[in-house]
Amino acid sequence: MRGKRRTGLALAIPLLVGLVVLLAGSRGVERVGASPNEAYEQLEQFTNVLSIVQKNYVEEVDTKRLVEGAINGMLIALDPHSAYLTPELYKELQVETKGSFGGLGIEITNRNGMLTVVAPIEDTPAYRAGIKAQDVILKIDGEFTKDMTLVEAVKKMRGPKGTKVKLTIKRDEPSALFDVTLTREIIKIQSVKSKPLGDGYGYLRLTQFQERTDEDVVRALRAFEKAPGGLRGLVLDLRNNPGGLLTQAVKVTDLFLDAGLIVYTDGRLENQKQKYFAHKTNTWTGFPMVVLVNGGSASASEIVAGALQDHKRALVLGTTTFGKGSVQTILPLDDNSALRLTTARYYTPSGRSIQATGIVPDVEMEQGTRLAQGERGGAIVREANLPRHLQHPEKERTPSSPLEPEDEEPSEPAAPGVTPAGNLAPADEVREGEPGRDPQLDRALELLKSWQANKTFVAKRDE
Repeated sequence: MRGKRRTGLALAIPLLVGLVVLLAGSRGVERVGASPNEAYEQLEQFTNVLSIVQKNYVEEVDTKRLVEGAINGMLIALDPHSAYLTPELYKELQVETKGSFGGLGIEITNRNGMLTVVAPIEDTPAYRAGIKAQDVILKIDGEFTKDMTLVEAVKKMRGPKGTKVKLTIKRDEPSALFDVTLTREIIKIQSVKSKPLGDGYGYLRLTQFQERTDEDVVRALRAFEKAPGGLRGLVLDLRNNPGGLLTQAVKVTDLFLDAGLIVYTDGRLENQKQKYFAHKTNTWTGFPMVVLVNGGSASASEIVAGALQDHKRALVLGTTTFGKGSVQTILPLDDNSALRLTTARYYTPSGRSIQATGIVPDVEMEQGTRLAQGERGGAIVREANLPRHLQHPEKERTPSSPLEPEDEEPSEPAAPGVTPAGNLAPADEVREGEPGRDPQLDRALELLKSWQANKTFVAKRDE
């Protein structure tokens, strides 16, 4: 059975309000009948319970509602990322991957039964209202969110542009409990942000992987290339990037590799075993790269960081990533609903599974002194913290098609284990992407300049 392959943050973390973040592949879609062909051992018991509820419940209950509830319960029992998508949610999912959707602009997760903010999206109602990471949403329009599913929560916070929703927020540091009323907007995600850092160095930030992200990356690289002195080094910022489309993760990685395996997936069925390779054409080489990651870098971001790290094309700097190493396939049903089902794990080119472990940076560096001391506004939530998460394979897998031999060794910008310099700023003074107020970015730029002092790099593209 083939469906639209996706691997990314769905349901559990981070899930954007108004946008289900998934990694999507280019596989075709095959419609699936609503009734399974296999006879389940407990099917008779289920039908008996359904009949009893219909006859004896205190109020008349719609059969469709009961069946949908049963489907949701079945999928929730599997893992944090499998879920049932109603026709409404499935339709929105198809639209939202284009990068424009209605909502508040919050990445959320369910942490110990509590609806927890992962991060607000820049320049959205949630961001402007001052909602912060680790805030707990206790109520939505007066309704308690305890044990509310993420799908239910997202549905309640979505709505037409201009309508309002009231959230009750609990914050630990500083301790506070307050209400905030937000006005829904059409959220447009700019997936690629770029700016020159001076002296031929470029900064490229990917907020998520959506349609045409690769085109936007190429546009930014060409602008860097045309600047005086060309492109001498690049900082690729994947911090707090929750994922997106698998095809875009592959295409973006392909821009910086001229050969070899990018990522491969492995599942129970043959059509769940896929390999994605880099191509020589339209490859940007000849300059060193540093990739910035943190605990909010997930799925598609980990694919990119892992491939560039395995090929020694870039140095990875920051903190260990989220650890989302599974693939979700969207399987449409006859009534225009769909199943989002975990069907495979993905592996980096060297055969590493990052499921529940994440990508470990070559240079481990916290963002600020208070963060380094562990004085956070609540513990960081990662894949390994989610209930029913897939376990990491007991042994590292060796890919059937390992790193492909190349005519030349890939450019190695620096040896792993470089010790980062100090100069860490207080956490409340950090401004990500702003030189002088972003310690990780400053350190990345220092590394790029130190490599240039020992070797001359010339930006070039193989057309």
